[in-house]
Amino acid sequence: MALLKFRRKDTEPRTGGPEVRAFLQGYSIEVMPRTAAKVEDFKALLPEGTRVYIAHIEGTPIEEMVATAKRLAEDGYPVMPHFPARIIKDKATLADWIARYQGEAGVDQALMLAGGVSEPHGEFHSSMQLLETGLFDKAGFKRLHVAGHPEGNKDIDPDGSDRNVADALRWKQAFSERTDARMAIATQFAFEADPIIAWANRLQAEGIALPVHIGIAGPAKLQTLIKFAIACGVGPSLKVLQKRAMDVTKLVLPYEPDDVLAGLAAQKAVNPGFGIEQVHFFPLGGIKTCAEYTNSRAGTAGAVQVAH
Repeated sequence: MALLKFRRKDTEPRTGGPEVRAFLQGYSIEVMPRTAAKVEDFKALLPEGTRVYIAHIEGTPIEEMVATAKRLAEDGYPVMPHFPARIIKDKATLADWIARYQGEAGVDQALMLAGGVSEPHGEFHSSMQLLETGLFDKAGFKRLHVAGHPEGNKDIDPDGSDRNVADALRWKQAFSERTDARMAIATQFAFEADPIIAWANRLQAEGIALPVHIGIAGPAKLQTLIKFAIACGVGPSLKVLQKRAMDVTKLVLPYEPDDVLAGLAAQKAVNPGFGIEQVHFFPLGGIKTCAEYTNSRAGTAGAVQVAH
């Protein structure tokens, strides 16, 4: 099975099959304040009801994050900002962020993650510590997502195993069982369906029942994708991209995630209990490009979709 799918000729239809269309319903997408600022009208790109994550990169002022959340919320989108533990100084800062998001943008959803910095800025270093503060429960947040890594995470498991990552997920599963918040695992992107399927099945076998929102890299130039994959610590998939990049004729062509989506959608079709609940897109080639691609495959352009 081919690992990457490059753009079809313009004469070929740009639509997904019925399995892919069903699989993409309720998809979510991630933006940053600086990328969102380039979008003139989100309502012209994203179906009503699309959950929009807002990535919080180190150095981004909280004011910009909240302003982006407010704009998206006013356009009618459920907003899920990132809360990166390692850039949050202390509990008072966390409480302030929650109050700002809630008071100015009506936010009641959050993605917890450790964050991409090596040294914590303060007292937090893990998403579990953020959850343990009880501040999200106190504020009445309805949905709390946590990060997942289908290919492992060498920042958390330097030895290349997934022991610490798996232990953390078991803790989060237990936390979900004692809270009213709806929880899910939002994952890093990967490029091959079979290892993702094996990972999701292993989670279920180990009693981790949190639904998975699988990360998928949206259409992008191959060299752009490689840059982001390196920065984000993507695992074996990176070798696939690097091998592709050695072919100069393919280096200049845009990547599209048709094959990985088709593989996952086929698994979901034959096994409705499969742990992947929906798809989360990283628009590495641009929000507009990703939205147009996804809507064409999902048949959701101009439609209403309900996020799970």
